[in-house]
Amino acid sequence: MSIASPRQFLHSLYQTAVAAVSAEKCLPAFLPPAPVKGRTIVIGAGKAAAAMARTVEQHWQGALSGLVVTRYGHGAACQHIEVVEAAHPVPDAAGQYAARRILELVQGLSADDLVLCLISGGGSALLALPAEGITLGQKQAINKALLKSGAAIHEMNCVRKHLSAIKGGRLGLACAPARVVTLLISDVPGDDPAVIASGPTLPDDTSCAQAIAILQKYAIDVPATIMAHLQSGLAETPKPGDPRFARHQHHIIASAQQALDAAAQAAQAAGIPAYVLSDGIEGEARDIGLMHAALARQIADKAQPFCKPCVVLSGGETTVTVKGQGRGGRNAEFLLSLAAALNGQPGIYALACDTDGIDGSEDNAGAIYTPDSAQQALNLGLRAKLMLENNDGYGYFSALGDLIVSGPTRTNVNDFRAILIL
Repeated sequence: MSIASPRQFLHSLYQTAVAAVSAEKCLPAFLPPAPVKGRTIVIGAGKAAAAMARTVEQHWQGALSGLVVTRYGHGAACQHIEVVEAAHPVPDAAGQYAARRILELVQGLSADDLVLCLISGGGSALLALPAEGITLGQKQAINKALLKSGAAIHEMNCVRKHLSAIKGGRLGLACAPARVVTLLISDVPGDDPAVIASGPTLPDDTSCAQAIAILQKYAIDVPATIMAHLQSGLAETPKPGDPRFARHQHHIIASAQQALDAAAQAAQAAGIPAYVLSDGIEGEARDIGLMHAALARQIADKAQPFCKPCVVLSGGETTVTVKGQGRGGRNAEFLLSLAAALNGQPGIYALACDTDGIDGSEDNAGAIYTPDSAQQALNLGLRAKLMLENNDGYGYFSALGDLIVSGPTRTNVNDFRAILIL
């Protein structure tokens, strides 16, 4: 089986994956019935929050109002639900303002009322309300340090929960005695709903002691007042089994597995066998790149564990321990590592993109690699290994004209990787 344009084929798989986890496709089936007597308040946070709110408005029968916060540029037009845009991945004053207003909106509700909470990846930074005695500046500094440390998302969110006045189930308790239904688009490996956006409406099974251990593990300095706050136990979150969550429900409406399955079906429809490695790969992006390169070579050279032609798909959330001065998110880092390892081996093509359309904090979703990339880079005086050491995946693929710029997709199930072996 031959493909006229491997680039176009890989790009189409990415577009198919993103479409499969859009709010418009996934959310309507999970809408609860409207309350008989009470009000419906819609709240939410994340990169998909505005698109989710718009979808709710399009399908809701009855009155509603509310507020959601999303990343700058990820908004969507709503008539009854206010949309506030704020910063990601480092929180700002707009996110703090939105978080405070969301807490105010759920005060004084009755048992007849319904709170519909719309949560997606990115909500941890966007829903920024530091605990008492902690400043926004301190939260920003800790957040930046965590992002550069290589900490996994569940580790970062454990710390965030214990420094917050709204995450880790606290928003859920503030809604009492109303019924709460949380709809989630998962961006975390394993799809643990309490980790997505630091679980603002769900009980939390992590502890202050774990948050302290994570800060120590990555040698992140925090002010003495914050360490004392964690050590005192005052920052502890509500735990599973707490009866105050008895009237709460949650549903994961979209996940990385759904995106990968949709891409696999599209590839097979085009006559290319597709294999999903995992929807939850974690680890250093450069290490995962090496592993994928080794797998691609094994398929190309030895027909193991699959025969070519085929496409290998994977998802999850890798990390980058930043040591250089270059630009690029984890998808560019992964792809640059893969490029350095393959060094132009014929017949292997790859794409790595974030399903939210933004690779880290850059303006691209990711990039694409072809067997010609290595020679083109050499012609431009670029050395993949040197640029990898400088964490400059963006610079490498930008120079080649191989960045993928999709703009905000208004969904988020994290990394999408596709390797085509012909």
